[in-house]
This record gives sequence, C-alpha cells and structure tokens, in this order.
Amino acid sequence: MTSLHTALLQSSGRPGDVAHNLRVIEDAARSAAATGAGLLACPELFLTGYAIGGDVHRLAETADGDSAQAIGKIAAEHGIAVLYGYPERAAHDEPDSAAVYNSAQLIGPSGERLANYRKTHLFGCFEHEWFTPGERTVVQAELAGLRVGLLICYDVEFPENVRAHALAGTDLLLVPTAQMHPFQFVAESVIPVRAFENQMYVAYVNRVGAEGEFEFVGLSCLAGPDGVVRTRAGRTEQLIRAEVDAAFLKQSRADNPYLHDRRPELYGPLT
Repeated sequence: MTSLHTALLQSSGRPGDVAHNLRVIEDAARSAAATGAGLLACPELFLTGYAIGGDVHRLAETADGDSAQAIGKIAAEHGIAVLYGYPERAAHDEPDSAAVYNSAQLIGPSGERLANYRKTHLFGCFEHEWFTPGERTVVQAELAGLRVGLLICYDVEFPENVRAHALAGTDLLLVPTAQMHPFQFVAESVIPVRAFENQMYVAYVNRVGAEGEFEFVGLSCLAGPDGVVRTRAGRTEQLIRAEVDAAFLKQSRADNPYLHDRRPELYGPLT
C-alpha cells in the first residue's frame, strides 16, 4: 500500500451541458495533477446534472460511451485517475437494455476503465422515477496500491453497505453525492463515523447550490479511519485536496479492533 493524494471537485457544473462539464473535469484534473494529486473525484451525476428530469434518458450513455472515452483521454493526458457520476444506459446485451442507472465510473491514470458502480439505494421520488437500482453492493478497483471502493450518496447512509466494503478490504471509499438541504448532518457527522467504525478513508464529494427543486449543501470532505476530517469544503464551488495515508491506515487498523471483534453469529436477525 502507498499513499494517494486525492482531490475532490465540489461543483454542480452546468446541468444539461455535457460538453461544458467535461471541460470542468479537464480543468480540475489539470489543477489537481499540478499539485501532485493522483485521483480526482467528482460529484453524483456530474456529467449531466442531477435535476434534469426527462433529459436523464436523452443524455444517458453506456459505460464505454463517448464521455468515458473523453475522460479517459483527460486522465491519460494529466496522469490522474478520475471518478465521475453519470446516467448509465444499459448495454444492448443486458436483459433490461432500456434501463438507466445512476452510476459512477473510475477511470485510471492511463485512461483505462477501472470500475463502474450502479447506485443500489435510490433516494426520493425523482430517482425512483428515472433510474433502475443496481444490484452489486461492493465494486472495487486497485489504484496506487490501495483498494478503492465505490458507493453513491444515499448508499453510504446504510451501514450495511459500508461494512460490506470494510469486510471486502476497501481502503478508500469514494462517494460521489448530491446531498441536499436539510440533510447536511450526513456530511458533517455520518461520514466521519462511517470512516471510523469501518477503518477506512471515505471521500464524500458533493454538488453545491440550487438546482431545480433541490439545494445542494456542499460540505465535501475526506475523513480518515480515526474519524478526523482531513479536508472540508464550504458552501461554494471548490477543489479541495488531502492525503490518503496508507501507513496511517495500517496502524489505525492495528489499533482499532472493530472488525476483529465482530460476532457475525449474533447478527442473523438483521437480515
């Protein structure tokens, strides 16, 4: 395991304008790479915007679509991995080829597609109207010697999801989000607790500002396995950075017995 300097892009881009949002990603990737970051994480549905209604289906792309290829070129040019949220159109050979998923994809620093995750826990009437829930809880990739896992927004509020990642060895959990008012306590309190109780780093990267009927609260953060937030954004568009320290993570896991002291034989009633 090595350390990974990580950048979080807190922005809502320009809803409905994929070309503009790709330019925002490129600018952020250039700036982050210039400071030594090896990973840039962008918010939920950053590629298209969140509150875009029927345009979700019009703007949806397959996981290997034009935007994935464009972001692959950006990642390779700047030597930085990029995580971005987007509406994913199911591939033609899938059973439900008409489905659209709320997805996040991780592109490696050489431009290769490393992991694609479909949000499993949809939030509110809007998401249930336009998206199909995913069925895989744990999606991971190897990056810079770390095991990186993906969840999206509401997913992280279910402790079972994060614990599943912990048991699967996730070191850094990336959570692109569209966290809205009045639920800012999730960013402020829940995320540091999730990091501590599961002994991992959690990067929570949010949209910000008004969009349609929603008001996104910002407050993006990267929390460590000690429950301490390493960096925290405010309520404006920002690019923030912090270190995911592999040596600290290893020592923290040795000092904290949560996962070792579990008694799974008692937890059957939970399911």
